[in-house]
Amino acid sequence: MTHTADQHATPPEVLRYTAFATDPAGGNPAGVVLDATGLDDARMLAVAADLGYSESAFLTPGPAGTGERAYTVRYFSPKAEVPFCGHATVATAVALAERDGPGDLVFTTPAGTVPVTVTKADGALRATLTSVEPYVAEAEAADVTEALAALDWAAADLDAALPPRVAFAGARHLVLAAATRARLADLSYDFERLRALMLRLDLTTVQLVWRDDSHASGTVFHVRDPFPVGGVVEDPATGAAAAAFGAYARELGLVPATAELTLHQGADMGRPGLLTVTLREGDARVRVSGTAVRIPG
Repeated sequence: MTHTADQHATPPEVLRYTAFATDPAGGNPAGVVLDATGLDDARMLAVAADLGYSESAFLTPGPAGTGERAYTVRYFSPKAEVPFCGHATVATAVALAERDGPGDLVFTTPAGTVPVTVTKADGALRATLTSVEPYVAEAEAADVTEALAALDWAAADLDAALPPRVAFAGARHLVLAAATRARLADLSYDFERLRALMLRLDLTTVQLVWRDDSHASGTVFHVRDPFPVGGVVEDPATGAAAAAFGAYARELGLVPATAELTLHQGADMGRPGLLTVTLREGDARVRVSGTAVRIPG
């Protein structure tokens, strides 16, 4: 007989962190439940909806044999479960490090196994996640046309040097590159139209990017992530999309095989965040690093 969790049980302890920032007013907030034992899907979704952040993470002990610092992690937006969430992973890893100390963690997620390392330097905890195996695929022309229509972008608003692609590193994202910073800054889109397209294509966000050509390295980007499928207009700092973009940049030869990319996100929302994406030659998996801090209250 299958039993569901008691809907009237004691509410779980929900921690609140912001990831990819050192200031609670920046980055991307996430809910973290370090002990979700006994919570069924409906209760996890209710906690995430009540909190209202783009995602919340729920932990239970990891599968047998995966180690003492191994956990099973599930991620819920206010609307649905998502297979992987980078900012909630970083927030969770830092929360665990504050409780148990820095070190290596293993997260078993619906997208696969994600190792995470937390280090401490200059008083700040920094988490680095290693993505699942990524892939980059062609984006159908009709789908790109529909996305541009939903965004109210013209084809001329795109940067021809960074062609549209679908990229995955735990979740699927449509990558669209803006030709100018002004185009990226001006985000006002048809929520339901973009949501319908994303549901049809199984996209978690649309990764809008602008390459900052003021940096000679060519490795500095500004990004924004509409997230209507999660019930959120925009995600302030998106680790899963950053990992997917790292795979995209490597696949298209935009950066060297070994490279460190800097992604600025959230500034247009008043929640600036900083994401570091590391690529290693001979290793397909992508690493995404960032800080996280507790949100008071």
